Amino acid sequence: MRYLGLVLMTAIFTSGASAAPNTADDAAYRKQIEDWRAHRVERLKAPSGWLSLIGLEWLKEGANTIGSAKDNVIVIATAPPHLGSVVLDHGRATMSLDASAAEAKIDGEKKASAELLDDSHEKPTTVSFGTTNFYLIKREDKFGLRIKDSAAETRTHFAGIDNFDIDPSWRVEAKWETYNPPLQIEEANILGQIEKVTVPGAATFERDGKTYKIEPMLENPGDTELFLVFADRTSGKETYGAARFLYTTPPKDGKVILDFNKAYNPPCAFTPYATCPLPTQQNRLDMRVTAGEKKYRGGHE
Repeated sequence: MRYLGLVLMTAIFTSGASAAPNTADDAAYRKQIEDWRAHRVERLKAPSGWLSLIGLEWLKEGANTIGSAKDNVIVIATAPPHLGSVVLDHGRATMSLDASAAEAKIDGEKKASAELLDDSHEKPTTVSFGTTNFYLIKREDKFGLRIKDSAAETRTHFAGIDNFDIDPSWRVEAKWETYNPPLQIEEANILGQIEKVTVPGAATFERDGKTYKIEPMLENPGDTELFLVFADRTSGKETYGAARFLYTTPPKDGKVILDFNKAYNPPCAFTPYATCPLPTQQNRLDMRVTAGEKKYRGGHE
């Protein structure tokens, strides 16, 4: 599970819980958020970004033939009539290309076959043909092909991102409580699957006289950045219904910065083919977080 492809910039540490910054600080902060948002859109619109996602096909055990012809197990309209097949053998997937698929490549090279590394690896094996490519994903005990096309309508007709106005007060300095040992909790995804995730601690903050507690998680073993999946009273109304995401830098001196101006929509807001996590009950905030991204007006929800 890795959603950092949507964002890549971290916050500077000026407390949102303190008094309003002076004019120069405020202008610098607003510029930083504007730059972050521009970078986020740039990554989203990239040829291999989430807007290019056109399909998710789950594999069955054994041979899975692929191509645009209707006699294939997996039909991809942009593929050659018979691209080849993926054989799934107890968690091991091997791609064999058909000799007629002259333009198809595996990891950018002309190969007859190769084992497919899934998305738990830093660089999953990619099979490409024309403007389309796919790679293997693993979700619990299921394996599937995530299919992307740089010419996808969702990318070429991207409607842009709407945001709440930048508000420095939503850059919150929260108290950090370390869990020792870290908790292993169950988190559902949009497919209804349950995954164990590591929660290293909790962040507590106050807003309008009330105290709120949320639990970020570690997305992958060895991560230092924290990943937060949350919902709030705007969810399903002004913002995407399932959740929004937020990354934050590691806790320091018993505190952690939660900059909700950087709260953003998950891939599922843009495409029905993503497998996004859902917030735990603890991370369903009884408040309106009027910061960050609003509901995508070109969405499928």
